Amino acid sequence: MKTQKQRRKKFKTDYGKRLKILKGRKPRIVLRKTNKYIIVQYVGSKEAKDKVILGLTSKKLLNYGWPKKFQGSLKSIPASYLIGFLIGKKIVNEKLEMPIVDFGMIKNVHKTRIYACLKGLIDAEIKLKFNKEKSLFPDENSIEGKNLKNDFSSEFKKIKLKIEQEK
Repeated sequence: MKTQKQRRKKFKTDYGKRLKILKGRKPRIVLRKTNKYIIVQYVGSKEAKDKVILGLTSKKLLNYGWPKKFQGSLKSIPASYLIGFLIGKKIVNEKLEMPIVDFGMIKNVHKTRIYACLKGLIDAEIKLKFNKEKSLFPDENSIEGKNLKNDFSSEFKKIKLKIEQEK
């Protein structure tokens, strides 16, 4: 009986998927979620060794005017969209190579935080391939926070405008 690799047992790495991604020799956007934040990293690989070139967490949104009363929701759909939008703008401004997306071991459930982050990347002019016929992304009301208990859309628009104006 063949034993599994340790990272596979702990549900951290899919080695088959990783090998396919590394063979592409393109940088990748790595999306991860924690109990408090969304983490987005622009990662390059050379000889199967990863190097984080650009990395952000949703905690960075506090610098752009994220309201303190929503601080606990730095892993929400609006926060995911904005952190994707922010890292996308940084990639475009620094003229980095267009990446591919690496979900890792995250389940691909449509209309979730991960797809909100991808929508932010696409809106920041990162060219990603995806099926345009399927509705993968959350609706605009969820992204802007209109569906939340306290309407978040006005704060959302202010933060997005600050990100757009930054160089």
